[in-house]
Amino acid sequence: MANNNKRRNNKMSVEEAGQKGGNTVSNKYDKDHFQEIGQKGGNTVSDKYDKDHFQEIGQKGGNTVSDKYDKEHFQEIGQKGGNTVSDKYDKDHFQEIGQKGGNTVSDKYGQDHFQEIGQKGGKTVSDKYGQDHFQEIGQKGGNTVSDKYDKDHFQEIGQKGGKTTSDKYDREFYEEIGQKGGNSRSRNNNNNK
Repeated sequence: MANNNKRRNNKMSVEEAGQKGGNTVSNKYDKDHFQEIGQKGGNTVSDKYDKDHFQEIGQKGGNTVSDKYDKEHFQEIGQKGGNTVSDKYDKDHFQEIGQKGGNTVSDKYGQDHFQEIGQKGGKTVSDKYGQDHFQEIGQKGGNTVSDKYDKDHFQEIGQKGGKTTSDKYDREFYEEIGQKGGNSRSRNNNNNK
């Protein structure tokens, strides 16, 4: 069988003939031509089969590939692909497409949807780990930040945050939250008597 792919009596091998034919077609037509026929073919197949068909063949193909390769293979090709894309585009590109994607998803589902799934996710995580877990990681995070920065840093960001909040809200807002805080403290003191 190996001889079929080699030149015999100055004849062209199967690989060489395929390559020559591919190059001829590639030189004859431009990118738009291939996009057009690809789209026509895709539409024809899409019209012929339903969603279940594509899910089924996708699952079969996925299982076949998954059975053939191990976890390390997928990590390696994922890393190579990620590096290739990262080398090709700059930070602004990823921010732009991230923003477009975020806006599309936001427009499609709305704020209520994200609040609902956020709440479900939060409850799931809370049920899984419990209060002690969050206290522990909060304390670790707090210690890490505290060790990393000095007192001046926290005063500076506190001042910036205070100014931002001050610029955002009016005097009535502060009177209202002050009153709520005072009422809450008064109730707590009465309950402790």
